[in-house]
Amino acid sequence: MALPHQSKPFLFKFILRKRNRIHQKKRTHSEVLDELIMSLPSSLTISEASPEWLNKGDNSWQLTAAAMVGLQSVPGLVILYGSIVKKKWAVNSAFMALYAFSAVLVCWCLWGFSMAFGEEMLPFWGRPSAVALDQAQLLAPGFAGMYPAATLVFFQFVFAAITPILIAGSLLGRMNFKAWMLFVPLWLTFSYTVGAFSLWSPNGFLFKAGVMDFAGGYVIHLSSGVAGLTAAYWVHI
Repeated sequence: MALPHQSKPFLFKFILRKRNRIHQKKRTHSEVLDELIMSLPSSLTISEASPEWLNKGDNSWQLTAAAMVGLQSVPGLVILYGSIVKKKWAVNSAFMALYAFSAVLVCWCLWGFSMAFGEEMLPFWGRPSAVALDQAQLLAPGFAGMYPAATLVFFQFVFAAITPILIAGSLLGRMNFKAWMLFVPLWLTFSYTVGAFSLWSPNGFLFKAGVMDFAGGYVIHLSSGVAGLTAAYWVHI
């Protein structure tokens, strides 16, 4: 039987042994974790193509949501518009939606995005530039979240594209296609970008005033509704 004064050294040695084992396990786990990180595919490790600030979940969802909105336009509204008018207007109506989607893509990359989300030129308008074609800018963090600016450009493009397509619903069978080709880039430049910059850009005067536009109620639906009503009036319903 151990004496009371002999039990203390034994207990002390026991505690030291346990602590050393715990430390050894921690080191082992750390080494295993390092090995796992090193064995990950290059797409999952920090690199120039996958910087530390990038949140892959945010980026994936933004791209998924943008794709869903894009599918509403093409083929969604293209098929809808081509099927609700007389046969002689079917192709013209479908191409009005398809052209609007395509034309907005070109205009958005050349000057539209910068006028809606770029540097302030006026309290309600951004300065036009081809920032959406600058690779350095596209790979930089977007101001709206932990994803690149390229994702933001694409995400905002599909909303900019569907807005004039909604306007087209008021003009099916009533507007010449050549006139529509001119109308889309002009309306995007002088109407849509004003609303987008004012309400969605951090530099917009309505954004600074605290006005919130949830789900595009003002920038997309209200603007397209008013424009569609006005256009239908002027072409005589």
